[in-house]
Amino acid sequence: MRIALAQLNPTVGDLSGNSRLIADAVQLAIAQGAELVVTSELVLCGYPPKDLLLRQGYVAACDRAVEDLARRLPPHVGVLVGHPTARHLPQGRVANAASLLYQGGILSTVHKTLLPNYDVFDEERYFRPATERRLMEFKGFKLGVHICEDAWWGEANTFYHQEPDERVDPVTDLARQGAQLLINLSASPFEVDKPGRRFGILHRHATSHRLPILFVNQVGGNDDLVFDGHSHVLDEKGRAIARLAGFETDLKVFDFGKTLEPVTLAPHRREQLLLDALTLGLKDYLRKCGFSDVVFGSSGGIDSALACAIAARAVGPQHVHALLMPSRYSSDHSIEDARLLSERLGVDWEIVPIDEVHRAYERLPLISSDLASQPAGLADQNLQARIRGAIVMTRSNRHHWMAIATGNKSELAVGYCTIYGDMCGGFAVLADLFKQDVYAVSRYVNELAGQEVIPVSIIDKAPSAELAPNQFDQDTLPPYPILDAILKGLIETEQSPQELAEMYSPETVRWVVKALDRNEFKRRQMPPGIKLSQRAFGSGRRMPMASRISYDFEE
Repeated sequence: MRIALAQLNPTVGDLSGNSRLIADAVQLAIAQGAELVVTSELVLCGYPPKDLLLRQGYVAACDRAVEDLARRLPPHVGVLVGHPTARHLPQGRVANAASLLYQGGILSTVHKTLLPNYDVFDEERYFRPATERRLMEFKGFKLGVHICEDAWWGEANTFYHQEPDERVDPVTDLARQGAQLLINLSASPFEVDKPGRRFGILHRHATSHRLPILFVNQVGGNDDLVFDGHSHVLDEKGRAIARLAGFETDLKVFDFGKTLEPVTLAPHRREQLLLDALTLGLKDYLRKCGFSDVVFGSSGGIDSALACAIAARAVGPQHVHALLMPSRYSSDHSIEDARLLSERLGVDWEIVPIDEVHRAYERLPLISSDLASQPAGLADQNLQARIRGAIVMTRSNRHHWMAIATGNKSELAVGYCTIYGDMCGGFAVLADLFKQDVYAVSRYVNELAGQEVIPVSIIDKAPSAELAPNQFDQDTLPPYPILDAILKGLIETEQSPQELAEMYSPETVRWVVKALDRNEFKRRQMPPGIKLSQRAFGSGRRMPMASRISYDFEE
């Protein structure tokens, strides 16, 4: 039987548009001789639909859309579609389902058993789990269809205090019932180490049960999540016999039942994964929110330079607008670096000096005394950032361009950023990228281009906000390699300050811990960003704002 893997990019909530995506993919698959087409988890409504599922009538509309899609698809091909359903369930109950559409109707439906409830997932809020597993039979084959987390049974995740699930192992249950092919419909969000982890899970199932396994993952950006695709087919020996592209829609047909040669899988390079995820995340956020262009403040620093390069990849340089907004403290080389970057990338740029506006504020009776009492102090520095933010937002409002914030995870973690200033905008493209990764990805941009797209002078110079005379980041912050290492320990692996103080200066650790915790209120007000790590700021890390946490530990 020829089976097509349809790796699609749905838009959350768009039932008609997503139905068209599925129908178009089916036509492509038929042209390649497919008899069965497999799509991803909840592809009909897009993942994650969140509280749309609680809106009265929405799940019923999804059920009608599935029935309508079944009637409109060519009758001679089977199509596995992921969708939410309330069909044949008690009043008010909803399941995460996969249905086999065939000959104008719904041939069979299975429900998801294991509902993730950690990190960004809260499926127990919406769905009821399956109470049984059943094989799907199609054209004489017994298919073990299951959904995303069902394949992760036994993967202990102590970071989220998840023990191996004590309930039934869905994949083992299906294998014991006589499945000839395991099929997993997924919407598995990207994390930088997850493609390898997923393959390890698929390999374990294939070799444990001596069965081939087919995995179809969603692709595309939805809010703060990016889905990387990388769908696979593994044979019964755990060897990859097909892999779909990463970070783009794709469709591939393979012959189930025929002996196929394994394919060679090139290793994933960290910088490439990060760059692709950032590009797709920004591109889809803009497209799905109805924006074609971006505008941002270009300082001549590394963060805004990388943000500019990502934006140019995402929407094309003709749709990127850089505002160079020098103050009295801006260096000539920063303005020149920002200009050179813009010209090399081919983006629109304009110099908009802020000193005249800054001096006008200094003359206002209401605030002149506050600024004069501490020249170039924190209030004055933040004022400059807010002047720039207001200029960016004015341009954004006037032209309907999405304003993007360019701050990185290191700065956001310790509050080295200004609310209503450099934090303003509709999307924070680097919000889950530590400073060291900003440098690494910037160098990779140049390597990929085969030329110096981001001027080396930007990469090599000491970072500075240039809001006060002779100001450098390291006057306020620990060196970035040390800061990033401590932050990774605190955020991504939840190490204790005591443990970190054995590796780094206790005084530095104490400062970082305090800065991290007291700036939660800032992070709650930042624009959404792109989740790249296991613990990104936002829905996957929920910390209190009004708190009094003890930091005492032995030095």
